[in-house]
Amino acid sequence: MDFLTILKAIILGIVEGLTEFAPVSSTGHMVIVDDMWLQSEQYLTKYVANTFKIVIQLGSILAVVIIFRNRFIDLLGLGRSSKEAGQSTSVPQKKLKLTHVLVGLIPAGVFGLLFDDYIDEYLFSIRTVLVGLVIGAVFMIIADRLRPAKPKVETVDQISYKQALSVGLIQCLSLWPGFSRSGSTISGGVLLGMSHRAAADFTFIMAVPIMAGASLLSLAKNWQYFTVESLPFFIAGFLSAFVFALISIRFFLKLINRIKLVPFAIYRIVLAAVIYIVYF
Repeated sequence: MDFLTILKAIILGIVEGLTEFAPVSSTGHMVIVDDMWLQSEQYLTKYVANTFKIVIQLGSILAVVIIFRNRFIDLLGLGRSSKEAGQSTSVPQKKLKLTHVLVGLIPAGVFGLLFDDYIDEYLFSIRTVLVGLVIGAVFMIIADRLRPAKPKVETVDQISYKQALSVGLIQCLSLWPGFSRSGSTISGGVLLGMSHRAAADFTFIMAVPIMAGASLLSLAKNWQYFTVESLPFFIAGFLSAFVFALISIRFFLKLINRIKLVPFAIYRIVLAAVIYIVYF
């Protein structure tokens, strides 16, 4: 495998890492780079290319796990109790529980299982991605314009079960390619009275189990494409996605409460215009 092929893997990993958890649609970006990089590489079959996309997505997921590691330890009940930590237990503190996350995952999980084949067959096209990019951008702008003046939920620990379920229902919009998982859920959370940061934190935490589960299942089905020859390509993409996801997520979480969603929405509309010009 030559240096150019490895370089392509690194660039694709960068695209995945920078866009997977920002509300800009990683699918929209991969539509552009897919034809330019993966499909133009003679070495890659369709199946190896699809397996590669799963691998770099796992790199992005690992970045979320690292950033929210303490939160996941608490959710799984592996952290120290308040008594062990030497804290007072007289006033119980509200905290995000694993059940909140599971409640948020149920709607998209059910819809995904029911319509997975239909989505794969009919909705993965450039035209549908363009529709998702634009409508998702409009939804984000509406969310910013109609959000409560003062958020009722400042941190992720204040989210109720009703809000978790509502965000989960809104997440079903992201099953349409190009709509963006984080774009839909952060916008939905903001409309429900969450701060942008609380909605983003819940979005990232909720994304890990559903994305990891789907990716690992797909990986198990495509394990035969991990050959000695392809391994450097996969490793380069995985590490690239992981590093740049770490950078982009940390930057995004620091920025989101200040700049809100409109700048990302404008970027999505510009991206849709670029895709339209390139392909049509």
